[in-house]
Amino acid sequence: MKMNKVFYLNTCDTCRKILAQFDLTDWEVREIKKEPITKEELDEMYKKTKSYEALFSKKSTQIKARGLDVKSLKEKDFKELLLDHYTFLKRPVFLTNKEIFVGNDKKNIESLQKFFEMKT
Repeated sequence: MKMNKVFYLNTCDTCRKILAQFDLTDWEVREIKKEPITKEELDEMYKKTKSYEALFSKKSTQIKARGLDVKSLKEKDFKELLLDHYTFLKRPVFLTNKEIFVGNDKKNIESLQKFFEMKT
C-alpha cells in the first residue's frame, strides 16, 4: 500500500500551485471533494500532529455558514467537523510513513521542499 498520500482540493489555486512543484509520481493524490478523507486517514494524520485543530482550516467558509465559534471548539469537535465536511481540512496535506505536512504556510512548504530534495 502506498503510504505517501497528498490530500488537496481541485478548486484551490494554492493547492494546485503547491502540487505542481513536486514529483508526485509515487504518491496517491486525492481530491478531497470527490473522495473525502476517511476516519482511518484522519486517525493517521492525528497520530502525526497530535491535534485535530492543527488539521483544521480556520478559513473554511463552513465556519461562518454554520455559525461556529472556533475558539470554543474542543478536539472532538474538530474531529467531527473534519469528518463531516471536506472544507474543514487545512490543505494540502502531504502524509508519509514518518511525516506530515499540513497547509500552505511558508514554513510548511519549505519543509516539504527539503523532504522532496532528500528523496532525489
